[in-house]
Amino acid sequence: MRRWHFDKLVTEALDELPRRFRRRLRNIAVVVESEPSQELLEDMGLWPHGTLLGLYQGVPLPQRGFNYGNVLPDRIIIFQKPIEAMCRTREEIKEAVKDTVKHEIGHYFGLDDERLEELMEG
Repeated sequence: MRRWHFDKLVTEALDELPRRFRRRLRNIAVVVESEPSQELLEDMGLWPHGTLLGLYQGVPLPQRGFNYGNVLPDRIIIFQKPIEAMCRTREEIKEAVKDTVKHEIGHYFGLDDERLEELMEG
């Protein structure tokens, strides 16, 4: 899949988040990268056989103190090649992107997977 089309899927996934989540997103960059580096996979204990679809880098909202400010944006990275490698169709890629974006947004809000799923459905 071409990069611009994959970027569009990420944008659509963000647009489909419930409004109560979208309106609270502040100082966060969502980017697409081809794949995680070997160094990153090693740091996360995923090398040589693990995979990484997305990554949240930052301080989750509940952990921010009173003096939190003047910091670079948090980052969510969505990795294109690993998502494509686990999917067979464009529809599967679209669903994997949506799931990965939701998962990483959950980290931003300090939510575990179970609570995030409850909130996204409710």
